[in-house]
Amino acid sequence: MKKRQLGAQGMQASVVAFGAWAIGGWKWGGTDAKASVLAVRSSLDAGVDLIDTAAVYGFGLSEQIVGEAINGRKREDIVLATKCGLRWDIETPTLHNKGPEHSIYRTLTDESIRWELQQSLKRLGTDYIDLYQTHWPDPETDMEAVVSTLESLKQEGLIRSWGLCNENSERLESAASFGQMATDQERYSLLDREQDDINLPLCQKYDIGFLCYSPIAQGLLTGKIDAKREFSSDDLRIGNPRFAPPVLEAIQAVLAPVKALARDKDVSTEQLVLAWTLTQPGVSHVLVGARDATQATSNAVAGSLDLNDDELSVIQQAADAWPGFARFA
Repeated sequence: MKKRQLGAQGMQASVVAFGAWAIGGWKWGGTDAKASVLAVRSSLDAGVDLIDTAAVYGFGLSEQIVGEAINGRKREDIVLATKCGLRWDIETPTLHNKGPEHSIYRTLTDESIRWELQQSLKRLGTDYIDLYQTHWPDPETDMEAVVSTLESLKQEGLIRSWGLCNENSERLESAASFGQMATDQERYSLLDREQDDINLPLCQKYDIGFLCYSPIAQGLLTGKIDAKREFSSDDLRIGNPRFAPPVLEAIQAVLAPVKALARDKDVSTEQLVLAWTLTQPGVSHVLVGARDATQATSNAVAGSLDLNDDELSVIQQAADAWPGFARFA
């Protein structure tokens, strides 16, 4: 498994990370806790040492599952990342998501960040977080104040480094000027490359690690999802225009040469896509979800997969042939 620095202010971590959103169950059709624990442990056994979760994933359930999975392992061998800033137990001026069971609000006040961190530490069964990230921006709290809190937590030994998620370039640059920012986490994949012209150049400029979430586009880049695929009633992909039949058909066409290459190399399409993603300028790590041990072990392979120039060219041509989701709107 290859490792890279989590930015100039972070630590070394496996280039493939275990993304723990899906195992929380929320928006993913529920979860099998036992299978999820095995998925995390299998990922660790396969060389993945970076686990990325969040308080809001399953409303604490994802963190609890991760905590159970790492129990008994050497804590220093695991790079544990989680997030703050989304609360479902209080109301704030900024509504993030209104659901049938929980309404979620944004806040990044000092008091809230500190309270959330304590809850996360309990659920994860640890006394420090390696990478603590703001999940979404809070328009009510100045970035300088947010960074001040995160820097204080680092000085207190409760976190080792900090980063941002889902931020615009102006706020990212501002955060980098106020403190020692380690990472930025944004959606990025072969199908979602907007960050090439937004945050990625800034991450390179300031030596900030760039963590890609949804690098296989919620399964679209496995090449296995077609119009016949049925999702459970509470799956976020139901009714999502990104999964409309015309879009799925276009993605299959774009992936055809990548699938052929995967067969020739005896690897999966998603392994090739992940390995290609890790070669993109500024990209340091990919966060990949898994619901069972088989998926977790398969994802880890991408972290040791080398592609030659001809193979990279095949995948790059496929990426360049993608017209973008906007075309189907």
